[in-house]
Amino acid sequence: MLDKLQAIEDRHTELENLISDPSVLANMSEWQKHTKAHSKLTPIVAKFHEQKAVNQGIADALEMLNEKLDNDFRQMVTTELSDLKAKAEVLDEELRILLLPKDPNDEKSVIVEIRGGAGGDEAALFAGDLFRMYTRYADDHGWRTELLDANAPDSGGFKEVVFVIDGEGAYSRLKYESGVHRVQRVPTTESSGRIHTSTVTVAVLVEAEEVDVVIHQNDLRIDTYCASGAGGQHVNKTESAVRIVHLPTGTVVQCQDQKSQLKNKEQCMRVLRSKVLEMAQAAQHAETAEERKSQVGTGDRSERIRTYNFPQGRVTDHRIGLTLHKLDFVLNGDLDEIINALIATNQSQRMQRAD
Repeated sequence: MLDKLQAIEDRHTELENLISDPSVLANMSEWQKHTKAHSKLTPIVAKFHEQKAVNQGIADALEMLNEKLDNDFRQMVTTELSDLKAKAEVLDEELRILLLPKDPNDEKSVIVEIRGGAGGDEAALFAGDLFRMYTRYADDHGWRTELLDANAPDSGGFKEVVFVIDGEGAYSRLKYESGVHRVQRVPTTESSGRIHTSTVTVAVLVEAEEVDVVIHQNDLRIDTYCASGAGGQHVNKTESAVRIVHLPTGTVVQCQDQKSQLKNKEQCMRVLRSKVLEMAQAAQHAETAEERKSQVGTGDRSERIRTYNFPQGRVTDHRIGLTLHKLDFVLNGDLDEIINALIATNQSQRMQRAD
């Protein structure tokens, strides 16, 4: 690991020289490329410098203990040495985590699909609760949200809602949300006070760029139709809604949230690119199925991952056995404690496989 860290430090120094070179500064695209690479290495190099300082402190303390010291001073040096060794162990683990291969999609934005499952109107209402939870989480992180498509029944919530969360690092945190979310609560329509269980499916897709996946126009069937639901005078009067079928994969996407047919088509293509990319990546992951099975990361969307129990005010993530009695906070977008625990577990599993 030491050789790898030294190579990273050398590269970091090289990039520092490049981004201050006048010839590089004259080429903005090249300068931005080097600056981005430099910023990615900076946390590792800073931690490496900290590790080197601690190791030097350990070496100095050991040298001092070989000298003649009075008892009080020797005790002080011994205590400092113990503290430094403990800190060195922590730094070693932090550096191992920083050196783990990065998911190339981590810095990208995401497209989130929330669909009501078992439970009818209650599932739709909970889909609305999850939509609010994720948009609030995005707001707290300074990310922008954009609604792409929604099917909202008169009873409230959503049968289906599709939206973008646009922000650097969105996928690195939200990829853990894919799967089945279960809610246990007494519906407002339940007169006997009986607790109902409903489910909602969440899918988190990397927002694919045009360069990430090639979709040929001949592979598409595009239909237009009248939009339905709330939306103004264009509803049921103009064929603004768009449905696109990707013939090679059978993937179907549709959008009707925008008043313009062109805008709806653009939104459809954003979702379609992400879905086709996800299918391609799923095929690659199938080749390493055992490794994939052991990860808590991007779970299969058919897997039950979390339960929200209203009577007990608790949230339980079944993948890591974490239970929090702070349901209201979580539904208001306070997801970091859960997501941080999932990330830590995932990192631990990856480090074990790397050993």
